[in-house]
Amino acid sequence: MTKPLIFMDPYPRNEAMVYTSGCAASLDAMGTVVAHWGSRAPDALVEAHLADMTILIGQTDMPKERLDRAPNLRAILNVKANWEPNIDYVECHARGIQVLSAAPAMAPAVAEFCLGQAITLLRGLHLADPLFRAGREAYGISGNQRAKSLYGAQVAMVGYGNLGRALAPLLRPFGVRLMVHDPWLSDGYLRSEGLEPVALETALSQSDVLFLLAGVSSENEGFLDRALLETIRRDASVILASRAEIVAFDAFLQLAGDGAFRVAVDVFPEEPVPADSACRSVANVLFSSHLAGGLNASYARIREAMLDDIAQILKGLPPLRMQRADPKLAAKMRSR
Repeated sequence: MTKPLIFMDPYPRNEAMVYTSGCAASLDAMGTVVAHWGSRAPDALVEAHLADMTILIGQTDMPKERLDRAPNLRAILNVKANWEPNIDYVECHARGIQVLSAAPAMAPAVAEFCLGQAITLLRGLHLADPLFRAGREAYGISGNQRAKSLYGAQVAMVGYGNLGRALAPLLRPFGVRLMVHDPWLSDGYLRSEGLEPVALETALSQSDVLFLLAGVSSENEGFLDRALLETIRRDASVILASRAEIVAFDAFLQLAGDGAFRVAVDVFPEEPVPADSACRSVANVLFSSHLAGGLNASYARIREAMLDDIAQILKGLPPLRMQRADPKLAAKMRSR
């Protein structure tokens, strides 16, 4: 029998991330691999292999017209952590084509990062370092006048997906009140997870620590506008770690710079951030450059989950490790 064709078009992922020697050997054992690196695969290359393609690894454009020319396609594996609006998810679902995302593999590293950011903001560690270097440090309680503890804190998550499910177990040992606002999830489900469902206004105004974890969709882009941001509890610690597009970003940074609340930002509306961006001069903000999930350990989890699920699919069994697309919800997502 002819081996199934596995087409790899994983840009912006590179070979070191998703095609190590061990991974390559495993894929070669399962099928014939055609791979393109350094950019999205050219249309001519995709079209040349559509008819024989069984597994597609990557973010290739797959509208209905292309699906019509891919009669053997059984799965599309997005090795990023989002749903892009370039796939006809409804048509894939109707044809029994599995559309999967590597998002669960990234969540542990991002959750760990969020916890570190929260503690850093609460204790003011990002401000203590420059004070020490300038010889203006204060010791003990004198240097902790604005410091807060995570133990027993009021904590809220806006959004409870892969990242929220990975973060909640890290927070529970601190004895926090753990609130969640997520309009896509029922109150009963959230309670079954040991969480307190709350209205958005409650999450913003009553939390000492606020994690902004929602994905961006056609329905919620920019929903945290200035008016809502101004309701965040004074001096709360706010961690923006999922998608910058859910907030009115300039207003968010202005309020943080003015001292309304403490902020850690790892994601931006435009990446890479321009060298002359005004955000670089905003005071009192803990900035990082989309570092939360990009660890070698995360890519190892992606490779492991990808190989497991491809093996399952080629056996005619359902995938177990990666996240399956809900066709209606995935089509609404606007993540980059």
